[in-house]
Amino acid sequence: MSRRATAWVYGPAAVLACWSLGHTLWHGITAPHTALAFGVLIAAGEAVRRVPARPAAAAPGPGPRAGAPLGAAGALGYALLDAAGGRPAAHGVAQTVAVVMAAGLVGLVPYLARGGGPAWDPPARRVLTVGFAATCCQPLCHTGALPAWGAAGPLRLLCLAVVPALTALCDAVLAAALARARTGRPYGPLLRDELRALTGIGTAICATGVVIALAVAAAGLWALPVCCLPLLLTQIAFRRYAAVRATYRQTIASLARATEIAGCTPPGHARRVAALSREVGRELGLGGPDLDVLEHAALMHDIGQLSLVDPVPDGATAPLPPAEQRRIALLGGAVARQTGAPPQVAVIVERQADPYREQPVTARIVRTVNAYDDLVAGAAGPAGRLRALERLRLATARDHEPAVVAALARVLGRF
Repeated sequence: MSRRATAWVYGPAAVLACWSLGHTLWHGITAPHTALAFGVLIAAGEAVRRVPARPAAAAPGPGPRAGAPLGAAGALGYALLDAAGGRPAAHGVAQTVAVVMAAGLVGLVPYLARGGGPAWDPPARRVLTVGFAATCCQPLCHTGALPAWGAAGPLRLLCLAVVPALTALCDAVLAAALARARTGRPYGPLLRDELRALTGIGTAICATGVVIALAVAAAGLWALPVCCLPLLLTQIAFRRYAAVRATYRQTIASLARATEIAGCTPPGHARRVAALSREVGRELGLGGPDLDVLEHAALMHDIGQLSLVDPVPDGATAPLPPAEQRRIALLGGAVARQTGAPPQVAVIVERQADPYREQPVTARIVRTVNAYDDLVAGAAGPAGRLRALERLRLATARDHEPAVVAALARVLGRF
């Protein structure tokens, strides 16, 4: 299934890339100065792309995609371009794809040199989406259809807004399909994650691409650096924000290890619970911010055990009296607040001892995954997993949410 799904993306992308390159080499490059300027922009955008670091608690599977918004905006702008400095730009679909592909490959060299993995998904998606945008715009621009339809005035902006929106939607569909093939996760939640991302950096990329096309058409190639500067500054600010988040995540992970060093929990327990909780949360449809909160709370869910004089055997608090469980949970929530964690993290930690029907869904996830990890401790093979899941299912009447247990079973079935 994985090979078949990726073949449906890689195959058309390879065919389109080969046809575009061959057609361009055979017929020559139209407006070479414009092609060179956009090629340099796209290559520079790819060269400064971010190399994402996989979180310490990340589950098996692909990590966050490396972002190159400047290169994506330049490629989209070149696909939408109908003129340069008042002169018609007749570069066509084939040259658009060829320039974007060649510039993207050149820009990937510094990225790979900095330790980025050899991923083919982004180039394949870029070729297909740019080809789609160019196919929608370039023939209309060259044949004079837009003025004939009355779309050369205010309606032109509407046309330039619809095509990038459809292009972004196509990219989200392709990205979700490739992620489904790589990880085996359900397609629906993956597509929802991609569509949520469109409201952030995706909107900025589309808007910058449209502005580039309009500005270059009116002012010429000198408009390129002016239009790209805001997005470049946004990318730099985002990278700094991502670095701060990574440092904070590492701090939380180090704090979670304190329970292991003190002998309160088994080695790796917090990381396993955090990774599996994130997968279950994604299975239940939680978005990016909620998943981050869930992961941080799962890392810190046992931090209250540091207050115990005698550690609980294997760190399992379920056999303790309800009052003691409640005290440990409240102490953990207090520690979470002192670390500067978001209030939602502290709430999840301190409500671990509440009845599950009174808990938020994130607290229910941590509770169930924590119980599962305790149950499979020392149990080898699939039989231990099945016995642990069966015990969780039998406890759904009182201790665990049935939907969370079912989601956990589906996640474990894919590993």
